[in-house]
Amino acid sequence: MLDSDSGDELPVGWEERATVDGNIYFVNHTTKSTQWIHPRTGKKKYVRKELPFGWKKIVKPNGEIVFQHESDEMTTNSDPRLAFAQEYGDNPSEVRYKFDASSTTDEVLHGLDLSNKIAIVTGANTGIGLETATSLAMHDCHVIMACRSISRAEEAAEKIRLKRRNAHCDLMKLNLSSLKSVKEFAETFKSKYNKLDILILNAGVFSPPYWLTEDGYESTFQICHLSHFYLTNLLEDKLVLSDDPRVVILASESHRFSLLNENTLSELALSPPADQYSGYIAYNNAKLCNLLFAHELHMRWYCKGVTVFAVHPGNLVYSDLSRHWWLYRLLFFIVRPFTKSLQQAASTSIFCATSPYLKQKPVLYFNNCFPCTPSQKAMDANMSRKLWKLSEKMTNEALLRLNLSAFFS
Repeated sequence: MLDSDSGDELPVGWEERATVDGNIYFVNHTTKSTQWIHPRTGKKKYVRKELPFGWKKIVKPNGEIVFQHESDEMTTNSDPRLAFAQEYGDNPSEVRYKFDASSTTDEVLHGLDLSNKIAIVTGANTGIGLETATSLAMHDCHVIMACRSISRAEEAAEKIRLKRRNAHCDLMKLNLSSLKSVKEFAETFKSKYNKLDILILNAGVFSPPYWLTEDGYESTFQICHLSHFYLTNLLEDKLVLSDDPRVVILASESHRFSLLNENTLSELALSPPADQYSGYIAYNNAKLCNLLFAHELHMRWYCKGVTVFAVHPGNLVYSDLSRHWWLYRLLFFIVRPFTKSLQQAASTSIFCATSPYLKQKPVLYFNNCFPCTPSQKAMDANMSRKLWKLSEKMTNEALLRLNLSAFFS
């Protein structure tokens, strides 16, 4: 986000004020004059028209205006919007970022009101997904927790409601190892909601034992990429109805170690047989697929107003991701004191999903709430187009097999 006024202190005798429509002006009490530009930086600033989340304006009988936060009875004469003042850059697309690896979701969301937003978070019952869903719900976002196990989702939703009693959490079954389940989820969502503002593709698996999904594909590839690819396309019509639709795809720096390239990218490489399977390589390949998918989705949907991000949540974040092998569990446990907390790990996803200053920004990959450059392969337009076509082909073939099976059963 852009820097607040904390980094641009006013000279003695100056005061910052905001108009109703969000423009900031500066008062010089010495000369009794006002101006629109900051007396030190020479730049204009603005705030959102709405008050930050949890604040209300009170007009006293004598006409005095004060502001009160819902958490206490204290009032202040200072406009709380000023804490979130933003600077007009020399370049309209310029954004200066003030968050980093230590930033938490609370810091990223501070002051934001998401009460008009509808979000889907896949894998929202545990780990980074649960923290993401919790943070959104705490700021009045209506969160659809898309989970394989409804019972575990109910437990997770109860944890959220203990923090905010009136949190809006809708539990919906989504099994990413089944394209049929993905289709049923999308149909159910579209029957209940008239738009979708935020789609966070969070769910994934890391190096499980080899197994094929009911659609006949290697599980890491389908759960981390193919089912999310299918889900996103099914929800396109609801995303484009939002005034600021965002798609956030959890990728990883592991994508840099993928063995895929334009020549080797194929159905066999994406979903290998058991004797060619390596859990670590499958994960790296799936994470590259996440970046390539984000790149191609951005190219196809940017003109429709959809902003697409791929994010790296952090290295070896302690969560259920390591559950498939005791050695991974041990490694994640040992490095736990040196890695991000779940709130820090979820902050980049939350930042990309909610920051009002990232709307329609052509910045694709974020790490530590900051844009960064992915690998050259992740930005390869030929690879991203090829993966899209392969994903369409593999999805259609699986659905055809499913339909034929149902017809002859």
